[in-house]
Amino acid sequence: MNSNPEIKSLLQKFVLNQCTPEETNEVIVYYKKNQLTDDFPTVEDIQNLLEEMPKMEKQKADDIFMNILSASKEEESSTESVIEMPERRLNYKKYISIAASIIVLLGIGFFYKQNMTSTAVAAEQKFDFKSTDIVLQLENGETQVISEHNSSQVKDAKGNVIGNQNGDKLVYENSSDPEKLVYNTIKIPYGKKFRLQLSDGTFVHLNSGTTLKYPVKFIAGENRQVFLDGEAFFDVAKDKKHPFIVNADDLNVRVLGTHFNVSSYPEDALTDVVLVEGSVGMYESNQEFDAAKNTILKPGFKGSFNKENAKISTKAVITEIYTSWIDGGLTFRNMTFKNIITKLERRYNVTIVNKNEKLANEKFNASFKEESIENVMSYFNDIHGINYTIKNNQILIK
Repeated sequence: MNSNPEIKSLLQKFVLNQCTPEETNEVIVYYKKNQLTDDFPTVEDIQNLLEEMPKMEKQKADDIFMNILSASKEEESSTESVIEMPERRLNYKKYISIAASIIVLLGIGFFYKQNMTSTAVAAEQKFDFKSTDIVLQLENGETQVISEHNSSQVKDAKGNVIGNQNGDKLVYENSSDPEKLVYNTIKIPYGKKFRLQLSDGTFVHLNSGTTLKYPVKFIAGENRQVFLDGEAFFDVAKDKKHPFIVNADDLNVRVLGTHFNVSSYPEDALTDVVLVEGSVGMYESNQEFDAAKNTILKPGFKGSFNKENAKISTKAVITEIYTSWIDGGLTFRNMTFKNIITKLERRYNVTIVNKNEKLANEKFNASFKEESIENVMSYFNDIHGINYTIKNNQILIK
């Protein structure tokens, strides 16, 4: 670390929590050589601190560093006439070290408090569902692109392997025993599906345009809770001591071990829960579960949560209709054409422009099994007289 660029680069990595243990040790040694303090934290202490703080943006770290550098240079300039060269070199080293101290303090203290909201927003930037990539977002905000044609490992902040991905399936290990919940979030783009096995053995089928936030490892003594936006089929591992809860916006679905489907897309007025096996409880997410008061579904029934008035209705259904999407099926029941368009765009990753405004609020029933978008549109044309043209990935309805 004999030149300004080297020091600057290392300090930026330090505050961004990108240093290896060896590089962190180099920073500590540098501090101690300048005798700033005798009780500076150990490598392990600093690693633990930085793992718990949100990462500072590179530009922000750079700006802070440059401001301190400028201020230090002004001070150096004002005293240049009375300071000899060896002494000035020592001061240069000292203010570089002080700069590092201030950056770290800002990162852990002031920056943490003042920028928590903006950091959270940055970490939760809207996902482009029309992209072709399945994206895994880690607890620290970093993202990992998953290719269904390859294999990869998922690691925690300490570099430990916590999951293995092979093709369209990601399996989490059940080896660690964490003290706190650590979440990953997987985002499935339009036109794709994915399979996920959680650390407790619960198996999840994820439909296109779906986001699922889930713990890397569940903690003993606490409920097993995940957060869904979209559609998923859950095959929940039985555990009577730890209820499994799916949160779908304002609705909680509580089970002990069962098979069920949850569909909660933004355009839908209802969140539908279809029970294949076992039993599930449905209740508002801001309430505590009460078996005596909440809606309890039986196998072969669908529970529909009205997003506007929070009312829950139930009815008997053919469950295969609502789970057929897992094997490539597609079903519409009493659905407006406007919503059908949204679901077709999501399923096939196409853009549909409807210039026939009369169609928008008409309702349709239809079922398809592993059909192409061309065949689906041909059906609507043959049965309902809907004229359209397809060019590349764009469909124009006249």
